[in-house]
Amino acid sequence: MSLPEPRPTKPRKAKAPRRSAPPVYPFSAIVGQDDMKLALLLTVLDSHIGGVVVMGHRGTAKSTAVRALADLLPSKVRVKGCPFNCDPDRVRDLCRECRQRLGKGKRLARETFAVPVVDLPLGATEDRVCGSLDIEQALNRGAKVFLPGLLARAHQGFLYIDEVNLLEDFLVDLLLDAAASGRNQVEREGLSVSHAARFVLVGSGNPEEGELRPQLLDRFGLFVEVKTLDDLDERIEIVRRRQSFEQDPDGFCARAELLQEELRRKLKSALSRLSRVGVDAGLLRGMAELCLRLEVAGHRGELTLYRASRALAAWRGTDAVGPEDIRRVAVMSLRHRLQKDPLEPLESAARIEQALDRVFPLKPEDAQAAGG
Repeated sequence: MSLPEPRPTKPRKAKAPRRSAPPVYPFSAIVGQDDMKLALLLTVLDSHIGGVVVMGHRGTAKSTAVRALADLLPSKVRVKGCPFNCDPDRVRDLCRECRQRLGKGKRLARETFAVPVVDLPLGATEDRVCGSLDIEQALNRGAKVFLPGLLARAHQGFLYIDEVNLLEDFLVDLLLDAAASGRNQVEREGLSVSHAARFVLVGSGNPEEGELRPQLLDRFGLFVEVKTLDDLDERIEIVRRRQSFEQDPDGFCARAELLQEELRRKLKSALSRLSRVGVDAGLLRGMAELCLRLEVAGHRGELTLYRASRALAAWRGTDAVGPEDIRRVAVMSLRHRLQKDPLEPLESAARIEQALDRVFPLKPEDAQAAGG
């Protein structure tokens, strides 16, 4: 589907300049990959889902989607000059320096900043990720000064790990712990530092280069498998849009702005609605039964399914989760939690679909619509 062209006959008020420099490829212009885009949106709506891992072919817009979504989100607020991106409205999460300034009666100056997307390189060390002693300050002044790491930079934004399956297991474990707790605690070289680290963790990789350990994979909220699109028209549209963006980024983004603004309004509405979304007791029982049938170990399966279905209901604009919400998010919530049986002929997604048909069967009219 082509992007809408500008309408010169109906002039619009000039908008504020884009925050991105250079412009970021618009989220609304990404062709296909609906599961990946939905999973990212759900983790933004409810951070307790626990991040998402996207596995699949190279060149399928994985990193593009993360940056595009961050660019779509409204600017964040932080304490001006704070290296930990402290939110001045969350007093309990303030770093030591900001708390001390507040305790002395000083006002915390504010500033807005674009939602950060921090890339974690494969060769990163624990000190680079968590932070460490500033050696230059220690040598020159003899002072123990903490040098913030990538977790501090990612606070209030995204932490993106490309080729997460090649990252050292202890680092993945460390990142998942920080993402789950929302804090980073550092104890080394006589330093004791704790700061907020609330971010959406996104990992991507190619399974042909190695798989993530099941124990670590289970701790990600959602799992999405992406494949190269096999529809001829969609492949042509990808080339057309990318070429158009590279030739005139500002013009391309201007043509996509109506769709972008629609997404922003929908996100804002969903965020305000989420707390009101309810889950019927029967549907909750069905979620537990689904995980029981699939022999999902632990209870992260039910929790993720519950949170993801509520986020989807809010995204759809309703105050109640329906069976269709559960069916839509079940595969991405559970497929990476299934125990692999070499004698089982069905793939994980097919097994989940089969179990869904028993626990949440489609109504006749829904089945007819799906078949058509």
